[in-house]
Amino acid sequence: MQNKALSGIIITLNEENNIREAIKSLLQVCDEVVVVDSCSTDNTVKIAKESGAKVFIQSYLGDGIQKNEPLKYVKNNWVLSLDADERLSHELVSEINKIDFANTKFDGFEVRRRNMIGNRWIKTCGWYPDYLVRIYRHDRLRYPEVKAHAAVPSKNTLRLEADIIHYTYSSISELFSKQINKFSSRSAKILYNKGKKIGPFAPFFHGVHTFFLNYFIRKGFLGGVDGLSISIAMAINSYLKYARVIEWQRNPKLTETDEFKNNIW
Repeated sequence: MQNKALSGIIITLNEENNIREAIKSLLQVCDEVVVVDSCSTDNTVKIAKESGAKVFIQSYLGDGIQKNEPLKYVKNNWVLSLDADERLSHELVSEINKIDFANTKFDGFEVRRRNMIGNRWIKTCGWYPDYLVRIYRHDRLRYPEVKAHAAVPSKNTLRLEADIIHYTYSSISELFSKQINKFSSRSAKILYNKGKKIGPFAPFFHGVHTFFLNYFIRKGFLGGVDGLSISIAMAINSYLKYARVIEWQRNPKLTETDEFKNNIW
């Protein structure tokens, strides 16, 4: 039975391959879906509208800020925040439909995120269980207004023992390419814009620390090739983040290029 007190929210940028299934997944438990798109150049907006979502356009403002934008347009106090590459598991659909949102004493619900590489469920490197508040009363809880790594705070929340399935990367190749070309650059820009000076050995030390953390402390060694690949990819990400900041500080003209300006996600 569909829950009639819950709005689904998604932010997008060029997600034509994912958005239809994401909206379909949300409509199992939500009576509306609101999509805020960051000026996609593909068919994301068209597909979202065809799939029954309300679509609004807002250029990207940063992670937490952007994820709060759909709250301007929802009709319900309760929302379920989903990324375009995520789906609700059957177990989670069942758990959500049991919740009496009008009378619950909680302000939010945490769910586990089941992160995938291709068809492989990754349980090491801190990837599972990855608890996140994704169902919440937006008049009491919301994402912090930060530009990176935003998460709804766990205040007066209950954990549901069910999963969101996150199709994180289609392959190991995509894992590496996104860390190198996308995520490290985005993180570096945020760090650079803070104006903090980075020492010459920071890339090395942060890279080594990240590998040690993921492979040994978070038990990536138990994950075989996937665990090792994740640990190396995360280390490269960390190394490049600090190396890029040093390069931009040495040559600020590089921040005037299209590569610096256009990599927003």
